[in-house]
Amino acid sequence: MNAFVSPVPFPAFDAVAPEVYREFYGMPIYVTVPTADLERSVDFWVRGLGFIDLFTIPGRLIHLRRWAFQDVLLVTGEGADVPSAVSVAFAAVLGQLDEVAGRCEELVPGCTSGPVQQPWNSDELTVITPENARVILTAARPLDPDSAKAAELRELGIDVPASR
Repeated sequence: MNAFVSPVPFPAFDAVAPEVYREFYGMPIYVTVPTADLERSVDFWVRGLGFIDLFTIPGRLIHLRRWAFQDVLLVTGEGADVPSAVSVAFAAVLGQLDEVAGRCEELVPGCTSGPVQQPWNSDELTVITPENARVILTAARPLDPDSAKAAELRELGIDVPASR
């Protein structure tokens, strides 16, 4: 049997992001984001966050996607008045974070924080979208299995794989 493999590349400083996946599939998970301004929202998600408009039902819904299994439905409705405490995280590669932050800041100044190196060995960029959704782009860092960081993760019960 030929199983679909994760589109997330192995952690590396020079990892390359996969192409946007344009085929249709049964979505195992997706995020629905209500917005009072579909045009503004899709512009931010596409130009800022790097999604594509996979398909549109005019005036009602826009299905956005980045990599496979990174699906967002923008729907007409009232956005939140304040940023949500709940976040949605999408995988990224390290080389994308500063670029995405710059594009988002051009569109909505002050909407990003980070990237911040997290204790679980990833760098994370937090973006507050025009609808007040909290989006995190998370990029795994390469990990030397003989490093102090690897030992720290093992102490936490995380199985650190051997070098590739």
